[in-house]
Amino acid sequence: MAGVSLVLDGKVAVVTGGSRGIGAETVRMFREAGARVVLNYRESRDRADALVAECGGPDHCSAICQELSTPAEGRALVEAAVQAFGRLDILVVNHGIWPPADIAIDRMEESQWRRTLAVNLDSVFGLVQAAVAQMKGQMEPSTGGLGSGEANGHIVLISSTAGQRGEAHHADYAVTKGALISLTKSLSSELALLGIRVNCVAPGWVATEMSAGAVGDPVQGAIIRAGIPLGRVGSAREIAGPIVFLCTPLAGFISGEVLNVNGGAVLVG
Repeated sequence: MAGVSLVLDGKVAVVTGGSRGIGAETVRMFREAGARVVLNYRESRDRADALVAECGGPDHCSAICQELSTPAEGRALVEAAVQAFGRLDILVVNHGIWPPADIAIDRMEESQWRRTLAVNLDSVFGLVQAAVAQMKGQMEPSTGGLGSGEANGHIVLISSTAGQRGEAHHADYAVTKGALISLTKSLSSELALLGIRVNCVAPGWVATEMSAGAVGDPVQGAIIRAGIPLGRVGSAREIAGPIVFLCTPLAGFISGEVLNVNGGAVLVG
């Protein structure tokens, strides 16, 4: 008896923040499923180039140096992806910043607030706007619509447990991740009948470069793990798996969902 496979042959995916951590594992898994992938990076060209080589070279994977802090920059990345591979079927919005210093709201600089919102939200508007336009343009007249089991596109927004329960001293980050949950629900309501599935993955603590300082601290790390029923932080691949699953036919009846991948730390959707 044949096993169940996650196959995305012929699909093109964009993964933002794809050169490291959760993004890089997501790029690898999309390639394992047969999709061609475009990722962006800001500074780590060597790492991005190495990932492209690992994933089969430029015929299968493309790395684009692209800042993401404005709507125009988000639209530019989508345009570059379509130029590279001719279409766009999947958008995974994974990039974001988490200023690591604890800052009380009455001491937070406006520049930090604006920078976090610019990267984590403003660019997302441009990415989603351009991706939806491209996906609509690819639709055949006979596809999509009520009752269709065939997806015309997938958008997965990466939120966080911080977007659900807040995070003291990191209000700028938490508010952006909460906004992505609201955006998921709004876009799902708007796009589901067009066959464009929009879902959200909300990780908890994951072993990445961004969280290494907190997770690796003897005191803070112990507190973090004590708050996770599974007793450990997640791996990047454990987040990539649910992201890719949501873009396969096996998830064809899932839309507007907030999929928590946090070891049981936050049990809301």
